[in-house]
Amino acid sequence: MRYVLLLRGINVGGKNKVVMSELKELLKSEGFSEVDSYINSGNLFFTSSESMEKIVSKVEKLLEKNYDFSIPFALLSKETYLEEIANLPEWWNEEFARKDILFYSQGTNSDEVVEFAKNSELYNEKVYIGKNAVFWAKMDEGEFLKTTYHKQLLKQPFYKTITIRNGKTFDKIAELLQKEQ
Repeated sequence: MRYVLLLRGINVGGKNKVVMSELKELLKSEGFSEVDSYINSGNLFFTSSESMEKIVSKVEKLLEKNYDFSIPFALLSKETYLEEIANLPEWWNEEFARKDILFYSQGTNSDEVVEFAKNSELYNEKVYIGKNAVFWAKMDEGEFLKTTYHKQLLKQPFYKTITIRNGKTFDKIAELLQKEQ
């Protein structure tokens, strides 16, 4: 089965440096095949016949052993990732100033993220709660600093456990997965 591994907070502003070519080799050494990556921000693809639980355990151990900083991650099968796209509301395809996808990483209490999204008073924003992520669109770049996304998200206890991708990266990952068919 094909998987998408999304790492949180690496190679941002020179911090938490992870060399993708080295990480790909480490994943191969754990028995994963067809390992590939997209850009330098922790978007990886691989194939494995092992259970999701076994893969999560291997990835956790690999990251803990090889990096001296915590790296939360989300792991989704190719099918699950593409299913998220298929279930998006029609408005998601409209033009927005910004679109971000907040993936639930391993260990994230997704109920907390969902509660925050459901109970937030939105300001020029739209939110869709998916199965594995919250999809957050901001309508006006000029008013971004007034949005709940900007003003409240970073203050949430779960913030350091989620991994976020912008709309363009999310779409590109989907495009790469669809090409593999």
